[in-house]
Amino acid sequence: MTRLTVVEIQKEENSFSAGHFTIFSATDREDLHGHNYYVSLALTVMIDDNGLAFDYRVYKQQLQSLCKLLDRHFLLPSQSKYLRLEDTGDMWIAHYADERIPFLKRDVVILPVTNVTIEELSHWFLEQLSIDKPMLDRHGIKDITVKVFNGPGQSGSACCGR
Repeated sequence: MTRLTVVEIQKEENSFSAGHFTIFSATDREDLHGHNYYVSLALTVMIDDNGLAFDYRVYKQQLQSLCKLLDRHFLLPSQSKYLRLEDTGDMWIAHYADERIPFLKRDVVILPVTNVTIEELSHWFLEQLSIDKPMLDRHGIKDITVKVFNGPGQSGSACCGR
């Protein structure tokens, strides 16, 4: 008999602090600000005859590495139809409407998303955690759900049934 379980990883170290602004339209955006984000992961897997799914430390480490990549940076979207990024050597200039917003490159992570929102961040994390398909197959992962919180009680989630 096949038995499934959901292994949830919700650790305090799966967090990052980052700045951003949400783009609402071609003429309306938030002011620059930041959040303390928290990320949780749920993996639907089969339980083996030893009462174990697999050694899921590898996913905890991946999640922590992704959080570390974003931590203490300003996040900018590369796919927004309202924002254009200009590379000037040591700086990124974000062009939005009639604004020119400069950032030192060392302070920025550019993400392949259309907007820096919890919805988009959850999909970005899901994509990063789903890159190694053979490893997911080897571990018998049937479904992955990632939630990104930007405060208590507010999250965006993305899931992928396999």
